[in-house]
Amino acid sequence: MTLVHWDDVEGFDIPDHLQPLGGHWQRLADEAGSVGLGAHRVRLTPGQMITPPHQHSIEEEIFHVLGGSATLWQDGATCAVAAGDTIVHNAGGAAHTLIGGDDGLEVLVFGQRLTPETSVLPRTNVAWLADASVEVLEAHPWAAEAKLGIPDGEPGGRTSNVVALDDVEGDFGGIAKRIGAAGGARKSGLNRIALPANEEGAPPHCHSADEEVFVVVEGDGTLELWGPPKPDSAPATEPRETHPLRAGHVVARPAGTRIAHCLRSGGDGLTYLAYGTKDPNDICYYPRSNKIFWRGLGLIARLEPLDYFDGEPS
Repeated sequence: MTLVHWDDVEGFDIPDHLQPLGGHWQRLADEAGSVGLGAHRVRLTPGQMITPPHQHSIEEEIFHVLGGSATLWQDGATCAVAAGDTIVHNAGGAAHTLIGGDDGLEVLVFGQRLTPETSVLPRTNVAWLADASVEVLEAHPWAAEAKLGIPDGEPGGRTSNVVALDDVEGDFGGIAKRIGAAGGARKSGLNRIALPANEEGAPPHCHSADEEVFVVVEGDGTLELWGPPKPDSAPATEPRETHPLRAGHVVARPAGTRIAHCLRSGGDGLTYLAYGTKDPNDICYYPRSNKIFWRGLGLIARLEPLDYFDGEPS
């Protein structure tokens, strides 16, 4: 699966006995077919806490507020966030959580899915996690966190990892805003693209190592999927298939599919969030122009597509 609408994604609610932890969660990227990325849509009622305060050792998280408001808690300091704000949490950064504001909160949560090595000792319920040994609990870890309630916090100003959409300058005439980079993202990227009517986003392309997830937030348009390169043939001029897009659609494009993608706006324009990894080993192929982009080298060139046995003895 490549495409899903969030109205068709069955969500789940955090059980009442874990309050004030709560919210209605939808695993959007999973349903769209993502492999190595997560993208969740979470809706909180006033006073609900999205997760226990936590930090990640190697993964990076990016939150984008779609609607409502919340209190952002980071290592005991708090500030207000609202629609259009982006929050970046680098690996090893401050412990953090969000608490729904008076009008509730609708937020998209983007993150990597890295798998750390662990070794479990089943007889003693102990696991090695990196260089530390930890006890494996039978109860859900959130149960103990729920008993602690909402953490105390000291109100303060915004930190550099919190950015408002209006404060981010756009590229390409203002249509593309690198909101993840503006908040200090290093391992991943989140861009907000606002295409005017009947325009093309990034040219059709596919990645060898990077994975991307797109979430449409306004307007309408078309997802184009282009076929793989073929030896001894001219570059492609038309997509292999197309799919209509509207607000709420989620597109997953795993790495290494050989199928290029492109998003085009319709008559009402198209606004979407583009989330993806930043692998320096990624190679990007553009089927329409037959270009290759070695992104870690900053080199773009063209190669001649050949059959596997080309030049070999018959």
